[in-house]
Amino acid sequence: MVAIIPEEYSMRAKLIRWWLNLYGPFMGAGVRVDHISPDYLAVDVSMRMRPWNRNAVGTHFGGSLYSMVDPFYMLMLMQRLGPDYIVWDQAAHIEFVSPGRGTVRAAFRLTEAQVDAILAEAASGLAVRPELPVEVVGEDGAVVARVRKLLYVRLKPALRPPVPSPETLADLVPDQAGDPGVPRDAGEVR
Repeated sequence: MVAIIPEEYSMRAKLIRWWLNLYGPFMGAGVRVDHISPDYLAVDVSMRMRPWNRNAVGTHFGGSLYSMVDPFYMLMLMQRLGPDYIVWDQAAHIEFVSPGRGTVRAAFRLTEAQVDAILAEAASGLAVRPELPVEVVGEDGAVVARVRKLLYVRLKPALRPPVPSPETLADLVPDQAGDPGVPRDAGEVR
């Protein structure tokens, strides 16, 4: 499905990109947000080698590599899902594959199908924890780092479906396959 993006979303993406490029931790690390698509399904980030983001052996400092990939999937999902959802970074794993020199880049991509699946799962009111990968690549295209971000997504409390009462739960019995969600028949002998 091709989304028709209102012009206000395009302007908001430009404003967010501008703000992120002025964000102190990114400026300090040398991180630059090069592109945010108006539909928030794509973000491109780069980081040039600078004296202040170089480690003791002359390659990109690992903390700077991580900072360049930290918030983007969370921000993308926040924009896609809207104000009815809580979206947090919950965990991350970074694997340093090869030394990073020069300009390194990361391309964050989500699909409509991924967003739809997260929305469908979160509609129950339970937390959804998507794990999303991104690679940091060097100028030569070699992978510098592989990162997996674990996010937490959940409907805000006021919007969650009601939780069954203890009385309602007492009327539920497992079916023969073990599904705990089958109500007892009114005429069933207990």
